[in-house]
Amino acid sequence: MMTEVFGEFLGTALLVLLGNGVVAGVVLSKTKNNNAGWIVITLGWGIAVAIAAFISGNLGPAHLNPAVTIGMAVNGTLPWGSVVPYILAQFAGAMLGSLLVYIQYKPHYDVTEDTAAVLGTFATGPAIRNTLTNFISEMIGTFVLMLAILSFGLYDMPAGLGTLCVGTLVVGIGLSLGGTTGYAINPARDLGPRFLHALLPFKYKGDSDWGYAWIPVVGPIVGAILAVLVFHMF
Repeated sequence: MMTEVFGEFLGTALLVLLGNGVVAGVVLSKTKNNNAGWIVITLGWGIAVAIAAFISGNLGPAHLNPAVTIGMAVNGTLPWGSVVPYILAQFAGAMLGSLLVYIQYKPHYDVTEDTAAVLGTFATGPAIRNTLTNFISEMIGTFVLMLAILSFGLYDMPAGLGTLCVGTLVVGIGLSLGGTTGYAINPARDLGPRFLHALLPFKYKGDSDWGYAWIPVVGPIVGAILAVLVFHMF
């Protein structure tokens, strides 16, 4: 159990380091890849998911996402006793990964006056703020993620191909569905770094947007559970 929990911690830390790292590179001032665009962000996140899963998959199931962990428990493929330790490890890993991004890009944070851009390197936010549609966006994105992950398991794939498929899936979700809310589709990836944003000092620090914070937590969990229910209708 401890090996699996460490795998969730390490994998989620790497996921957020590489995922939020590409966001920081694109949106913070005076970086080499400043303003590189949405496609760069979605590709970076997809690669982040695949790399993190390849590394942590040697230690455990590499959920790296509380919504996936809860979905797997509902599916009956994960003991419920593992859910809380996994989720705690995922949140801790997400905070560590985000802290490493902050350290990596500290000079660029110091010259970035756009407080919304700074928050965007930690947590997601809506393009147009609407509680219902923002919630539905996160729910649908995670529904697709969870349903695809379960469906990949139906196929006899060579070792590692399923992990590459998940990385590609995340790119697809980002390109097709991510433009509304930034596609958190992962409570730990959003809430852990949001806490860190609230704690860290910034020269140009804005609000951590706690009024929105529940949506990328609850929406993905609901979406993952719905995906499991639909999967069992096959």
